[in-house]
Amino acid sequence: MSRLRPQPGTPRVGAPGPLEIAVRVIPRARKTEFAGFRDDALVIRVAAPPVDGAANGALIEFFASAFHVPRRAVHIVSGDRGRQKRVAIDGVTREQMPWSRTS
Repeated sequence: MSRLRPQPGTPRVGAPGPLEIAVRVIPRARKTEFAGFRDDALVIRVAAPPVDGAANGALIEFFASAFHVPRRAVHIVSGDRGRQKRVAIDGVTREQMPWSRTS
């Protein structure tokens, strides 16, 4: 019988699971910043152009800095070649989000 092994990026027992966030990225902005919400997704403006993964790298750096986690804890789950993305951040809970949507 084979053993089940955790997938890379799987949180350890007792650690909070990855927080998954819907993100809309606007590349070539004046500066990298949070710009609000649009269609239930965070809007993040990044200064980097969408060339050779520069905008994705800037997005990962932005989330790592905002959540005070290492860059390796931030993963683009889907949408790495588009503006609509799903980003997972290991070891972070929704309560730790620096932005909130008020209803």
